[in-house]
Amino acid sequence: MPIEHTVVFRLVHEAGSDEESAFLRAGRDTLTAIPGVTGFAVMRQVSPGSPFTHQFRMVFADAAAYDAYNRHPAHVGFVEERWVPEVADFQEFDFEPA
Repeated sequence: MPIEHTVVFRLVHEAGSDEESAFLRAGRDTLTAIPGVTGFAVMRQVSPGSPFTHQFRMVFADAAAYDAYNRHPAHVGFVEERWVPEVADFQEFDFEPA
């Protein structure tokens, strides 16, 4: 059963900054290169009522593909090297068809 993985987040960087652009580009480049990642999108929040400014969204064919992604060295490295120091706050959502 497919899993849609979404993480919404707020960066420590100023909106529109080179650092913001570099983080979003690194996320797209790194995460889309991991086997099993499909339907990847980087979205920007338009509601002023949300504390989160961005979203990474992707789809996995099944739980095994999602688990492999979570353990993949590129994902682990991105989290340790970029996510932890550059993301101020986040929330994660994982959905499967009802």
